[in-house]
Amino acid sequence: MSEQGLHIIAINVGNTRTSFGLFEGGKPAWSRALPNDSIAALVQAIGAAWDEIEELDRSALVMASVNPPQADRLAEELGKATKERIYRIGPEVPIPMDHTVDDVSATGQDRLLAAFAAFNHAGQACVVVDAGTAITVDFVDGVGVFHGGAIGPGVKMMLRSLHQGAAQLPELEPVRPDENDAYGRNTTQAMLNGVFYGARGMVRALAERYAEHYGAYPQVIATGGDARLLFEGDELIEHIVDDLVLRGVALAASRTMVPGDGQDDE
Repeated sequence: MSEQGLHIIAINVGNTRTSFGLFEGGKPAWSRALPNDSIAALVQAIGAAWDEIEELDRSALVMASVNPPQADRLAEELGKATKERIYRIGPEVPIPMDHTVDDVSATGQDRLLAAFAAFNHAGQACVVVDAGTAITVDFVDGVGVFHGGAIGPGVKMMLRSLHQGAAQLPELEPVRPDENDAYGRNTTQAMLNGVFYGARGMVRALAERYAEHYGAYPQVIATGGDARLLFEGDELIEHIVDDLVLRGVALAASRTMVPGDGQDDE
C-alpha cells in the first residue's frame, strides 16, 4: 500500500508510558506521550487526535505494545470511545522484516519496529539503540534482516536499583553528570558517572562487537526517551531519531494494510 494520502494515528504502549502521534503520507506531523497510570487520559487524548482525522479517507488507528495487559485495556476503551477498530501490530498488521532470531513472537514489537524504521531511514546496515525503560541495542544487516541484539537496564532502572539495593545511596533523577568532575567527587556524581558512562560504554562495546562479526562498521542510530540525554554529542551515534517506534508502526501499516477492511494490499 502506498503511503501517499494515508493518515495514521500510531500508538506505542510501553511499560511506563504510551506514545502516540499522527503520520500523514508516512511523515510525522506531531507526537506526544503520557504515563500509563490513567487509561481515561490516554483515551481522551488519542480520541481527540482521531476526531481531527476520522473523516479523511484512508485513516486508521494502529497500536503496538510491549505491555499486553495495558494495551488490551487501552484498545478496548479507545474502541468504545471512537467506535473504530483498533488495528494491532502482529497478526493484523505484520512487520514486513526478515529476521534470524529464534522466536520472533518473543521479541518485543518495539525492537522490531525501531529496527524496521531505522533501516528505512538509513538504507544500510545499522545498530539501533532504543534508550527507554530498558536500553536495547540491535543489529540490522545491509539487506534489512534483523539479527537480534542485547537488552540492558535503562538509566532510571539503574539509578533506582542502586538506591533500593544500597542503604546509603540516594534516589536520583537521571541527568547528565558534571563533565568537569571526571572522578565523581561526591556520591551523586559518582552514581551519575557510573550510570551515564556505563550505558554509553555498553552501547559502544556492543556496536564494536556487531561490527567485528559483520565485517564492517554500521551506522549507529539512537531513539527513545533518554536518547538525547545519553547520546547527544557522542561521536559514536550518527543519528538521533525521535519516535522511531511510532515511525515503524506507521511504516508497517502503510506497507501491509488497507484501513477500513484490514486486508493486505496486494
